[in-house]
Amino acid sequence: MTGLLPSLMAIVPVRDEEDSIAAVVEELRRHGVQRCRVVDNGSRDGSAEAARRAGAEVLSEPVPGYGQACRRGLQDLPDDVEWLLFCDGDGSDDLSPLPQLLREAEAGADLVSGNRLATAAGRAALSPAQLGGNRLATALIRLGWGGRCRDLGPLRLIRRSALEQLPPLDRGFGWMVEMQVRALEAGWRIAELSVPYRQRRAGHSKISGRLRGVLLAGGTILLALARLWCQRVRARWRAGAQRLAAWSSGLLPLWAGLLLLGAWLVRGHGGFLAPGGLGLFWSGAALMGAGFAGSWALQRPGALPYWGVALLARLLLLGMEPSDDIWRYLWEGHIQNAGISPYALAPDAPELEGLRTLWWDRINHPGTSAIYPPLTQLLFRLVAALSTSVLAFKLLVLAADLAVCRLLTQRWGRASGLLYSWNPLVLVAFAGEGHLDSLLLLAMVLAWQAWDSRRPVAAALATGAGLALKWVSAPLALFVLLRGPTAAGPRWRMVAALALPFLLTLPLACGLELCVPAPLQSRFVQNGRSAELIPALVGLVLPASRAANWPWALAFAVVLALLLLRCRRFEGYAEGSLSALLMLSPIVHAWYATWLMPFAVATGNLGSRLLSLSVFSYYWLREQQLLGDLSWNLPPLLRLALWGPFLLGLVLQRCWPGRPGAGCDPGCVQSQGAGAGSQISNLPADGHRHTSGVPQL
Repeated sequence: MTGLLPSLMAIVPVRDEEDSIAAVVEELRRHGVQRCRVVDNGSRDGSAEAARRAGAEVLSEPVPGYGQACRRGLQDLPDDVEWLLFCDGDGSDDLSPLPQLLREAEAGADLVSGNRLATAAGRAALSPAQLGGNRLATALIRLGWGGRCRDLGPLRLIRRSALEQLPPLDRGFGWMVEMQVRALEAGWRIAELSVPYRQRRAGHSKISGRLRGVLLAGGTILLALARLWCQRVRARWRAGAQRLAAWSSGLLPLWAGLLLLGAWLVRGHGGFLAPGGLGLFWSGAALMGAGFAGSWALQRPGALPYWGVALLARLLLLGMEPSDDIWRYLWEGHIQNAGISPYALAPDAPELEGLRTLWWDRINHPGTSAIYPPLTQLLFRLVAALSTSVLAFKLLVLAADLAVCRLLTQRWGRASGLLYSWNPLVLVAFAGEGHLDSLLLLAMVLAWQAWDSRRPVAAALATGAGLALKWVSAPLALFVLLRGPTAAGPRWRMVAALALPFLLTLPLACGLELCVPAPLQSRFVQNGRSAELIPALVGLVLPASRAANWPWALAFAVVLALLLLRCRRFEGYAEGSLSALLMLSPIVHAWYATWLMPFAVATGNLGSRLLSLSVFSYYWLREQQLLGDLSWNLPPLLRLALWGPFLLGLVLQRCWPGRPGAGCDPGCVQSQGAGAGSQISNLPADGHRHTSGVPQL
């Protein structure tokens, strides 16, 4: 038993425990522990001096935190120390079982911990908060990692060589729980012995005696467990993704075939001109989704299959019956070429009766004037001047869509670019239905690339073009304006660049008269609804909230303010603000989800990936309308099917092995080498690692 004692050092963190620390040091000496290191963690009493008088080596660690004190105690250990004994300095640990702990160590254990809960006296010495928190934490450890952990007590004997292999541990209350989890993951031989425990002899508990301490410690431990579980899942997913990629790379023809077969099926049943086609439309969307999901594991798709499938799928869907929005686009261009502002008169205005076309009755919302900004109206006008045909407008939309494909592929590579170029929602929304949002995405991607290239004025100009295309670019305009580097020059340049596209095109859409480029007083804007998420949930509790949409604009403004404070990266802010917009907006259509897809190429966002599949639930509304139900209200199960995968994906995003470097702030970004290295060896006195060159975030 005594063979281990010469190679053992006790480490005792203390804070304001002057009345007990000397007795703890003396008790250690009585049991043969001659080397004792006391770490004074910011005591305001004479704890350090009392420990020094008792014969202990005393180190100072002014930064508060149990883990921080333990880390300080592990620095600059003598070479002959092979075992480390941790205990508290308040006198609550009864050290009489030390011989049993040493015997377990001699038998081959790497970690021997004391179980205070095994005795009635030990349980009585703990507060209800400590008991409950301890049992919850150990239950979660057993559930997530296995093992026989019953207590996370401070008395523990650890083999130094094993501890040196662990990554740096939490610097606060999570130090003990993280050690236990890391030990299980590393395959340590762990023993847990029943030990007596008693009331503290001095000082005040930093946890159990105060509500704030209980909440802080409990929250820290639960967050540490959640983070560790995410890291465990991430490691497993990465290993699984590597195996899947090797297996899936040989199935590229299968994924491409499913995508193209689904596109062919959707092409014939995506018009929703007569009831009964929804089942076949959904079947085609499911095949496209299967091919798309299979492509996630492809790591090096060749240029020919990558572009071949992207182009062929789009060409197939060009023949699909478009959305009724396209007739609106062509109508507004048509009347502009006749010298009439689309903001002045709604399509059903008597003054426009003489301009009605053969397809006039297919225009949606005929009682509402134009809602699109002036640059969009200019494009409508140019296309209508060439041809008031569906194909003409689809070709414009497709050109912008392919430009986005090209830009994303150039920057992020073909493997990541698949998340956009083979995305079934992108294919259906643009090549199939002909929505103008591809033009908006092109402006956003150009702004993003200019921003990352440190060309803020160019980013502002592209963002201004997006704002003049569709109002949804407004949050990005705020980011570019407020986050623009001061090196860009006077702020007026940024403002001018943002406003220029709008100001240049507004007179072309309005003519010589003043106009408001949006029907703000329309019922559609004020209280229209579709497949919304949060407004629908709130409406279940507060039915009166369905009568107005303006409160959701206020809620979104609050979210934007928080994101502007937190986010530094363009893609992180864009993804966060657009996700919030989708969840808070009362008016949501399936193609709105395409706004997220360019940024998913960079971030690998699991929520966006799943939404691009689940959003096809929305099309029940089209079938429902054909069956005579004009309520435009998605049934609860289909609303859950639409939004559930997206929300689940957002929750799991931190565990998903996406592209590093995404996120709103540097704290969200993990270093490639995070977790490597010992927490003991050669740490400087401040407890932080220092590396040469630019630090990795």
